[in-house]
Amino acid sequence: MKESNFKEVLIFVAGTTPQIITETIYALIHQDPPINPDEIYVITTTHGKRLIKENLIDSGRFKEFCKEFNVPENILDEDSIVIVKGHNGNPLDDIKEADDNKFLGDFITSFVRDRAGDDKTRLHCSLAGGRKTMSFYMGSALQLFGRPWDKLYHVLVTPEFESNPDFYYKPKKDRVLTSLNRSLDKVLTSNNPPLDKGGNGGLKELHTKDAQIFLAELPFIRIKNKIPLNGKSFKELVEEGQKEIDTSLTQPFIFINLKERVVTIGEKDIEFKPFHLVFYAYLLKQKVEKCPYPERAYCHDCTDCFPQLNDLSTPKVTELLSRDYEIIYGPHSGHVENYRRQWKDGIDAAKLRSDRSKINREIMENLGNETLSTYYTISSLRKYGGTRFGIRVEKGKIRIE
Repeated sequence: MKESNFKEVLIFVAGTTPQIITETIYALIHQDPPINPDEIYVITTTHGKRLIKENLIDSGRFKEFCKEFNVPENILDEDSIVIVKGHNGNPLDDIKEADDNKFLGDFITSFVRDRAGDDKTRLHCSLAGGRKTMSFYMGSALQLFGRPWDKLYHVLVTPEFESNPDFYYKPKKDRVLTSLNRSLDKVLTSNNPPLDKGGNGGLKELHTKDAQIFLAELPFIRIKNKIPLNGKSFKELVEEGQKEIDTSLTQPFIFINLKERVVTIGEKDIEFKPFHLVFYAYLLKQKVEKCPYPERAYCHDCTDCFPQLNDLSTPKVTELLSRDYEIIYGPHSGHVENYRRQWKDGIDAAKLRSDRSKINREIMENLGNETLSTYYTISSLRKYGGTRFGIRVEKGKIRIE
């Protein structure tokens, strides 16, 4: 009986140990409540695929496992095995070079990102198999795109069974396996080592009833929907995420609520006079709406959206600002008409300079932090033969209501 409303999707990274697939499924279905897989994907190389086919599918082991534990046999077939592609889209036989690792990271990240796009699924990701870089990328991809309900695991098996190539899961009926006892070097060089039922040399008997399989659920930080992640490659996503973390520490979000006449920087509310508010909001809108480089996620030190003071002193800007005045006072307010009448020929440049100073003073006094204030005060630059006004905060930190 299905215990959840999610479609349970298992994603493995695997190398030369296909056992981790059956061991992990065994542990999941024996949880309380059990997790019964609906889909399985195994990210591996062409060499890993050969081992999975040989040891799980073609050998009949997986079919036997499914029959014994009532698991749908068709959840693991050749279509479930996903091969990492390298340069020119060629399948990778192993992960040996720097470029191979780059393609691996991009591949795993893209795969997890796509599967995490369906809110009806729950991902169960295992990092028990494959090379260490495969495990790293799997965990990192889930940090980037995992939802609150997605899971990350590592399967742990009793050591003598973990190292036994014939152990794939713990069957209901006890089976006897043999294992080479490595406590004596001479045993390793013997062509016919004696059977040892617990002694110090030869072949050791292992009873599967003594095996223990544990599934360690690994906690991880989830940053999906908390910061913008638009990059395509793993490297781009990491750089983007790091930039967001860095700016979140130095540049809190800024919210403009025109109706309430409030500017909120981080957790600090600052009440602005109506003209100061619409003028300040206009400069922020230049960053969001008039950025000459919309494909760039970050402004960094770019000031190309800063308008010239002469352009701010035009009837066109007067009219644009009046629209925000209407939000503050209402479209039929006398305050709006008085504003339009007073500045019908454009706002005086001297007034804008004076109001800039007043706005900056208000922000610095409220924030009480000179370094932080530099991102939110109105900068004045001499550029291209004229004075330009603008605000340095990152465009992604701006919210206007």
